[in-house]
Amino acid sequence: MVVAIDGPSGSGKSSTARGVALALGYAYLDTGAMYRAVATEFLVQGVAPGDADAIARITRDADLRISTDPADQWVRINGRDVTTRIREPEVSAVVSAVATNPACRAELVRRQQGIIATAAPGIVAEGRDITTVVAPDAAVRLLLVADPQARVARRAAELGDGVSADDVTDQVIRRDRDDSRLVEFQKPAPGVDLLDSTYLSLDEVVADIVARVRAVV
Repeated sequence: MVVAIDGPSGSGKSSTARGVALALGYAYLDTGAMYRAVATEFLVQGVAPGDADAIARITRDADLRISTDPADQWVRINGRDVTTRIREPEVSAVVSAVATNPACRAELVRRQQGIIATAAPGIVAEGRDITTVVAPDAAVRLLLVADPQARVARRAAELGDGVSADDVTDQVIRRDRDDSRLVEFQKPAPGVDLLDSTYLSLDEVVADIVARVRAVV
């Protein structure tokens, strides 16, 4: 059983997907964390964000491990635990260098599909291209959206006082603009249901998706 959730930054897809996985007893895959982990690695290696070939090489060579336990999330790359590091503003500012690199996407999609294929009894995967590229045959496919103001406010609450309002807006709006050059995640593809979370609580969104899953299991 695969549940695929896509959406723009700040739409609530990570919290929602994790909540759905916990409610159903499924695994959970945060694909964005994998892109962020690669970003931490090219920063460590001193590679410039514009060096697409080097970033692709780093992605292919990476020993990248990610937890699929929704109650115990961690990410490691080349032996380093980057669970906290991947959420820092410095990483958010450059992660699009990985996400918009076709070679990086191809490699990470391959790995993501491998994780999904071995998950039991089911998995909730979220990101930018899960419904269209990673798991287009998922039983439940959703595009989770919210208006820009709500998305910026949610991301600000998540990051806390250590990040300026301008940085938060950049993370949400600019990253969406950059990433949409390679992946369409603003409009639902055929067969993908649109779910607007602007005026819904997290519990309401989770309950909605859990009901959709139980209707097809």
